[in-house]
Amino acid sequence: MTDVSRRNALKQLAASPLLLASLPQSDPLLDAVDDAEDLKLLRRMIQTKSYSGGGEESALARIMIDEMKALGLETRLIEVEPGRFNAVGRLVGTGGAASLMLNGHLDTNPVGLGWTVDPFEALVRDDMVYGIGVSNMKASCTAFLGATRAFVRSGRKLKGDLVLGYVVGELQGGIGTLKLVQEGITADTFIVGEPTDLAVLTLHAASLTVEVSTLGVTRHLSKKEESISAIDTMLVVIERIQRMEFSGPDDPELKSVRRVNIGSMRAGLGREMHDWRPGQVPDFATIRMSVRYGPGQTEASVLADLEREMSALAKKDSRIKTEVVSRKREGLPPPRAFQVDRDEPIVKAVVDAYERILGEAPPVGAVAPYRYYGSDASHLQHLAGAKGVVCGAGGKYNTMPDERVELSQFYACTRVYALAAQTICG
Repeated sequence: MTDVSRRNALKQLAASPLLLASLPQSDPLLDAVDDAEDLKLLRRMIQTKSYSGGGEESALARIMIDEMKALGLETRLIEVEPGRFNAVGRLVGTGGAASLMLNGHLDTNPVGLGWTVDPFEALVRDDMVYGIGVSNMKASCTAFLGATRAFVRSGRKLKGDLVLGYVVGELQGGIGTLKLVQEGITADTFIVGEPTDLAVLTLHAASLTVEVSTLGVTRHLSKKEESISAIDTMLVVIERIQRMEFSGPDDPELKSVRRVNIGSMRAGLGREMHDWRPGQVPDFATIRMSVRYGPGQTEASVLADLEREMSALAKKDSRIKTEVVSRKREGLPPPRAFQVDRDEPIVKAVVDAYERILGEAPPVGAVAPYRYYGSDASHLQHLAGAKGVVCGAGGKYNTMPDERVELSQFYACTRVYALAAQTICG
């Protein structure tokens, strides 16, 4: 078949295996992609709970080890923390070309309120597959395996190694990928399969958690005039933070990744923030926020900018006293933004693969809203020295009730990965 007819057929794919059987092919590698088998594995992955906070990814890691062994890959189960394991597979090449790592995390967010379907059923309905973690990022993880299976079954030998890195703890600062780097499990290039709706992300923000506290003076409400409410001063602080500008390069694309979200606030008496005595004016309040920043900025520069703004407030109103503290997991490197040049071969390989499968150019660059992500691409770039992109299935319905991925996009994702790997690994 022509590439045009293949693209048209892909866009019409839905959940029915009968439709899959009617898809004509002519490329031996793409002929070997098995959408029905990929969907079966994706549903099994969804049905296997792998919450990050509880360290529950290991059952799924062992499933992926079995899947990779069945394809003849070299495999390793690597303990990251007690009872938490990365699953790594390597399709060894013949030599003479670059290696590629397909990197994805097995851990998911917990189920929140508002679901109308069973988050662990892996319901297939219309052109959607539903489930917790399907977008973030079990669909892409399955597509990694599906692309690798296509190489094995087609007999297409690669020169460069194709490495599958299924990691734990991405939602906890990327501890799984950090372990891969520490173990020397890296590659020349990478694709991180975070959900971008197949946009080719070449720049995303670094993520820093910061706490800002206000200190007041407590009195009983009968003497409220003598008090300084930490909540009242915090409201002034919040307004200032929401309109402040951070220092850094003036490049519009680099500035585009900067964003702040205040995620929580607590207040009460003392640093313990006792809240059972509402008759007392609160003397301590804390907000916790996520700051996203780009290349040319650092953790230190972000904190300095916040301190500058707090000092300016204090000069205007001596009642405002603040503390600014960075909160990050111990042992993690400083958060840094991810960026790759659009002319890098890995970028061109993914863009070309997308164009061949979907018949149009993908969005490329600091694409919103994905540019506000943090991902393991930062670790692979800055610590392993690799060049790569972030590109994966899902995104539109990511991290929300009834999380889901379009099946046609999932099937296209597998083919994009296969063609990109063929280009990079030779």
